Amino acid sequence: MIWQNRRSSLRESSRLARSRKKSPPQASSPEPAARARGRSRYAWPALTVAAVLIAGLLATILWKPQEPPATTARGKAEFIGSPACGECHADAYQAWQGSQHQRAMQHATDATVRGDFNDAKFDYAGVVSTFFRRDGKFFVRTDGPDGALADFEVKYTYGVYPLQQYLIAFPDGRIQALSIAWDTRAKEAGGGRWFHLYPDERVDFRDELHWTKRSQNWNYMCADCHSTDVRKNYDAATDTFKTTWSEITVGCEACHGPGSRHRRWANNSANEKSADPTRGLTVALDERHGATWKIDTATGNATRSAIKRTDREIEVCAQCHARRSQIAEGYHAGKPFLDYYRPTLLSAGLYHPDGQQRAEVYVWGSFLQSKMYRAGVTCSDCHDPHTQKLRAEGNAVCAQCHLPAKYDAPSHHFHKAGARCVDCHMPAATYMVVDPRRDHSLRVPRPDLSVALGVPNACNGCHADKTAQWADDAVRKLYGHRPEGFQRFAGTLAAAERGDARAGANLAVVSGDLSQPAIARATAAESLARFPSQATLAALQRGLTDADPMVRRASVTAAAALPSAQRASLVAPLLDDPVRTVRIEAASALAGVPDSALDRAQQAGFARAAAEFEAAQRYNADRPEARTALGTFYAQRGRAAEAEREYRAALAMDPRHVPAYVNLADLFRSQQREADAEAVLQEGLKRFPESAALQHAYGLSLVRLKRMPEALDALARSVGLAPDDARFAYVYAVALNSSGNTRAALAEIDRALARHPDDRDLLNAGAAFARDSGNSAAMARYMKRLAALPGAQR
Repeated sequence: MIWQNRRSSLRESSRLARSRKKSPPQASSPEPAARARGRSRYAWPALTVAAVLIAGLLATILWKPQEPPATTARGKAEFIGSPACGECHADAYQAWQGSQHQRAMQHATDATVRGDFNDAKFDYAGVVSTFFRRDGKFFVRTDGPDGALADFEVKYTYGVYPLQQYLIAFPDGRIQALSIAWDTRAKEAGGGRWFHLYPDERVDFRDELHWTKRSQNWNYMCADCHSTDVRKNYDAATDTFKTTWSEITVGCEACHGPGSRHRRWANNSANEKSADPTRGLTVALDERHGATWKIDTATGNATRSAIKRTDREIEVCAQCHARRSQIAEGYHAGKPFLDYYRPTLLSAGLYHPDGQQRAEVYVWGSFLQSKMYRAGVTCSDCHDPHTQKLRAEGNAVCAQCHLPAKYDAPSHHFHKAGARCVDCHMPAATYMVVDPRRDHSLRVPRPDLSVALGVPNACNGCHADKTAQWADDAVRKLYGHRPEGFQRFAGTLAAAERGDARAGANLAVVSGDLSQPAIARATAAESLARFPSQATLAALQRGLTDADPMVRRASVTAAAALPSAQRASLVAPLLDDPVRTVRIEAASALAGVPDSALDRAQQAGFARAAAEFEAAQRYNADRPEARTALGTFYAQRGRAAEAEREYRAALAMDPRHVPAYVNLADLFRSQQREADAEAVLQEGLKRFPESAALQHAYGLSLVRLKRMPEALDALARSVGLAPDDARFAYVYAVALNSSGNTRAALAEIDRALARHPDDRDLLNAGAAFARDSGNSAAMARYMKRLAALPGAQR
């Protein structure tokens, strides 16, 4: 068993959902080395040569060239600092002063610190922390990495409203964010107090959420979004950081790009200026220039005067206002977002099936789902980019494009007074205890989906004492119909999340439906691998040549489940995709494919993309996830010694990192080093006995060692720890049957089928066990259910 983005526990899932900015630095989902050179467990139909040739041809037609680099004949663009920008752009510079961006990170001084450091005390989980001042500096006495109370100097403030966090520097260059924050809201609103970011838990120094651990590390988790031109400068050999920035906070150049060439342009003669249409800028944030919105009085909605054909502004905002991992250093405004960041899709732990925010996702992924984005709305249509305030107060910001007489009226919202557009169309969720964030997917309330799928809806957000059915009935009565809205993928993604076998056909439709948001299409495409059929294979082929790079990347992820020959034929053209995230995904998907399956040009393309994959993991070498991903890549390439080195480095970095134990044990299995595999898994279980994945892997190791009673115990524990994992149940049932206990095996199959009624592996196993035991009635029952599944042979 190779770890493929499984979470080590519900606790790990919780940690990831509450991390500040980044998703784990997994630039791909490595395919199991054990299967990489053979056939996938998914039974995909065969491809035709014509289909492969067409895929390559369409790819060359649809893909766009990359943006030019910042280094040109005019010289390298360098950062010069916001004060230099303010010399000419005084109005914008003044508007930026005092903004959230301008105060994103600051040195801790009397002017910047908002918290009470007058010997204030705060009690959490039995630890009494004291905030005090000494020699003009700010300190906190709290539990350190060993759990003992110690004094730590606060070097920086982080944010300003509605909370302010505090950063503490360590000698090895790490900067850690304290988990006790100051509530900067007014006292009347509940502010003016210290509070813990995890108030419902008891986080101590052993916990991954403790302020001294990696999940609270500023250098990786936070730095590049709160400062300008951040260079992480992690040294893997010494496990130290020398992180730098050109400006401590979010300055002008964080959004406009390095300003040196623009300053030179401004000092040029008129003739020289006219010769440079870029004005020395790395990006022109001019998509709103000359564009107007005209409201149609018949519909009450506005239409843009010119179609917006680029996403320059939104990509600049996305560098920080997206849930993503970073795959390369050196991004600045004007460079392609997807060459430096790997945004998450509408993943189950982060979003509800209808696309509403669940965890902290930072706006971008939500906004891409909206009808407003499709119509050409940009961030600065609603937000002033310098002050970060709305362009108009309350409903007036919506009235820029929506006729108030029609929409800001009881005839539309059916509320007597004080109805706010955002309460119905942008419901808020509170993160970090006190920080409400509005959902930017701008959707119509759908209580009918709450009834069907259990997702939240805006109506019950206010009418919490009522049921979703009450809200659905009320909406239908008031409007005379059930509003459908713009996003129409909820049922499909929910079915896929449940493992419903009928989801495959709908996923194929959604992935190719150009009327739906690209991020939803990409999410559907990524799920295709779980539902192999002619329809889903055809959809996957189309996705690999889609005009949107997120859909291409997701389709490559799905294609990693294809048998080696099919995978090579379809994925190899994407090794030269113009977008780095796609190329990296392609390299990962093809890591286990023999070189002989690729022609000479493809082998060269793989070498280039593989180098980018390795560089992405090396950039994130301060994270055990990246070291494990690199180890898995090396294992698939047959580079066992390097793979073992990376796995051991991940474990040295974080002895609780379950994937490294599992994958290292699998590496040893592939080398017939079963005793070593057992030892590694036992070491992991000593630290993390509640890990279902470790118990499962340990059980398989014991099976191979022919110690079946112990193996059955471990496999049973894995099922008990993760009862919703169909694969764990399947393997346990197979082991029971192999031990001669067919009755218990069938009971386990039936238990798992109650949770996963359409799982083909479970049904096939049940039919085989029943047949071999002479239970024809049970066999017929399983076969009937198999025959009813979509795509079954008739």
